[in-house]
Amino acid sequence: MLNGKKIILAVSGSIAAYKSALIIRLLVKAGASVKVIMTEASEHFITPLTLSTLSKNPVLKDFTKDDDSGEWNNHVDLGLWADVIIVAPATANTMAKMVSGHADSLLLAVYLSARCPIFVAPAMDLDMYQHPSTQENLKILIERGNLIIQPESGELASGLVGEGRLTEPEHILDFLNQYFAEKASLYGKKVMISAGPTHEPIDPVRFIGNHSSGKMGFELADEAAKRGADVTLIAGPVSLDTPHGVQRIDVKTAQDMFDACTSNSVNQDIIIMAAAVADYTPSIIALEKVKKKAEDWNIELKKTKDVLAWIGENKSEKQKLIGFALETENEQANAEGKLERKNLDLIVLNSLKDKGAGFQHNTNKVTIIDRNNKVTSFELKSKQEVAIDILDTIEKY
Repeated sequence: MLNGKKIILAVSGSIAAYKSALIIRLLVKAGASVKVIMTEASEHFITPLTLSTLSKNPVLKDFTKDDDSGEWNNHVDLGLWADVIIVAPATANTMAKMVSGHADSLLLAVYLSARCPIFVAPAMDLDMYQHPSTQENLKILIERGNLIIQPESGELASGLVGEGRLTEPEHILDFLNQYFAEKASLYGKKVMISAGPTHEPIDPVRFIGNHSSGKMGFELADEAAKRGADVTLIAGPVSLDTPHGVQRIDVKTAQDMFDACTSNSVNQDIIIMAAAVADYTPSIIALEKVKKKAEDWNIELKKTKDVLAWIGENKSEKQKLIGFALETENEQANAEGKLERKNLDLIVLNSLKDKGAGFQHNTNKVTIIDRNNKVTSFELKSKQEVAIDILDTIEKY
């Protein structure tokens, strides 16, 4: 659920600051982009070098950068940049200043400027945590919409045993994941997406294929995962990294694609068939490389199994099936015909006549047609943005 999220980790002056390194490591591993803000006191417990190395971003400490340029760290921009701010560890002093509206540090100024959810993870000794002032400040923070990640009980730095210990980094991550999961639009949904070309072998060296890069399908898988879906990606032979949190199944031929898609389609809520599956495959595959001898070489082809038609015939009423149509002529009529023949709920049309659309581009221009022949056209956009448009349309169903 944290994949692609922009997170500020605000570290205040507690001995528990050593856990901030582990928090950053887990956030980055989960696919988040992390920026760290430290108070002056926190530097006594962990170095900025450690946290900048782990976060892969410079640590921010002061209102101005650490040079003579006079350039400032814009607290307003930082507050707007973040999808979430985590104050961990949050000392009694920092929480008191958050309540009173102090802005005498970059951390506090960013807090006051933020429009995103704020998570506060207290860390202090038992008596400090139980003090009425601290408890009253926690109550006010909650009333103002901050989310408190409750401290755990255990042995404290003072030697006392009780409540006040910063919760473990893994538990902080669980808390964040649960929060975003409950708000994710596709949480609990199973989504299967096919992507890329298929390669139909002629002999051990040659194949029949197409120019599909798989980028559109991979962007769809990435966006669906960000929305909380359980995503299965059936990928033809492409050189693309698997999106974070996506289960990937690699296939090569149209038959492989058919087998993988049909066997995985049964329990899916949404099926998006973005792959460019070969319509024909060689009838006979040579066991050895065919030598160049004759002037002409004829290859007999046979029709492949139509995976989209099979799923359309066998899908349940609750399943939503989305197909793609790449056309060069009579685009809309051909797409509408495919929508009807293959029992689709939506079809995504793109034309090779549109500059920047189709195979091998990082952009695409699509038109989405539904079962009631409602046509929605979009401008040329990045494939990442197109994936958002497609999934927004699917969610309306």
